[in-house]
Amino acid sequence: MQGDRHAIIWRWNIISRDHQINEEIRAREVRLVGPDGEQIGIKPFREALQMAIDMDMDLVNVAPMAKPPVCRIMDYGKFRYEQQKKEKEARKNQKIVDVKEVWFRANIEEHDYQVKYRNVVKFLGEGNKVKASVRFRGREITHAEIGQRILDRLRSEVADLCVVERVPKLEGRSMVMILAPKNKDKD
Repeated sequence: MQGDRHAIIWRWNIISRDHQINEEIRAREVRLVGPDGEQIGIKPFREALQMAIDMDMDLVNVAPMAKPPVCRIMDYGKFRYEQQKKEKEARKNQKIVDVKEVWFRANIEEHDYQVKYRNVVKFLGEGNKVKASVRFRGREITHAEIGQRILDRLRSEVADLCVVERVPKLEGRSMVMILAPKNKDKD
C-alpha cells in the first residue's frame, strides 16, 4: 500500500509540473477566473480553492507573476490531455530538416566530384539542407579561388533544385556554402 501511494504522488507531480494547482499555490489572495472564462474577482486563496472544490474542479495558477496571481477554475486533467493532444498533432505535422555535409578537396578529380554532386542532389531531393565544404591542406589555402570555383560550379549545377542560403565563405581551412531545397509548394 505504501508503494502505491508514492507512485500516485509521483505521477501527480509529473502531471502538474507545468502549473501550480490547488494546494501548491502559495498566495494569500488570487484574481479568480471561472470555468467559462468569466472574471469572478479578487478572492482569498482559501475561498477560491473551496469554490473550485465545490465545482469538483481544480484551481490552477495560470499567471503566477501577476499581482495578485491569476488562478482559473478548470478540470486540470482534461486541460493537460487537450494540451498533449495539440502538441502531438503539431509534432506530427512538422518536418525535421537535417543538414547534410559534403566535403570536397581542392584537387578533386572529376569522377569524385560527380559522386559528391549526386549525393548533394539526393539530399536536396529528400528535403534536407546541404553544407558543401572544400577542405584545404597545407599550402592549398593560398589558392582559395580553386575552392571558390568548385563551389560555384556546384551552385550552378544544382541551381534548379535549391537556393543558396549562405554564399561560399572561408572559415579557417575550409570554404563553406549552405544550400537549402526549394519549396515545392511555391513552384
